[in-house]
Amino acid sequence: MAPSLKSGEVNLGTTIMAVVYDGGVIIGADSRTTTGSYIANRVTDKLTKIHDRIYCCRSGSAADTQAVADIVHYYTQMYQVQHNAAPTTQVVASLFRELCYSNRNNLMAGIIVAGWDERVGPSVYSIPLGGSIHKQAYAIGGSGSSYIYGYCDANYKDHMNREEAIDFVKKAIALAMSRDGSSGGTIRLAVITEGGVERMFVPGNQLPTFYEG
Repeated sequence: MAPSLKSGEVNLGTTIMAVVYDGGVIIGADSRTTTGSYIANRVTDKLTKIHDRIYCCRSGSAADTQAVADIVHYYTQMYQVQHNAAPTTQVVASLFRELCYSNRNNLMAGIIVAGWDERVGPSVYSIPLGGSIHKQAYAIGGSGSSYIYGYCDANYKDHMNREEAIDFVKKAIALAMSRDGSSGGTIRLAVITEGGVERMFVPGNQLPTFYEG
């Protein structure tokens, strides 16, 4: 059973997502951080750089996920020095899994790891609460994800191009934000390819809109 938040701990009630497309991977997240029902930060950046072309999306306790991401970032720097090569996305995801599983009774951390590496190209790994690991074509997480499983299953397709994948992620996160009280603010995206990382930002007044009654 997942632990509850500790006294004074801040919760990333959130929507996070990553999807593989032909040529790269798109990651995205909303930007709302809550302390109970109080919105502590409207423009949080939940996309964390782990290595040059590997990022993670964080959900759960802000303190826990930041600490785990910092530790994995340190290990990846050591890996680069020891092996004289960049770590693969699978290696980074396995480091997250080891930390999250070994400390599963003390952490509240749901992580999505996504990146591009020379061995396999683009890939996405989900490490939900409890510390299991799952390689997926696309992954969603956080409190807002429960509202969009049907939308994602109905609209995901293999071999999307860049524009299709960006549109898919933007619409899915916007739908979750419209229903989940713990998700909101803006949408932050990152496009990760062999050539590097391109960050994108969707302000609140430019979010995709849908029927709201």
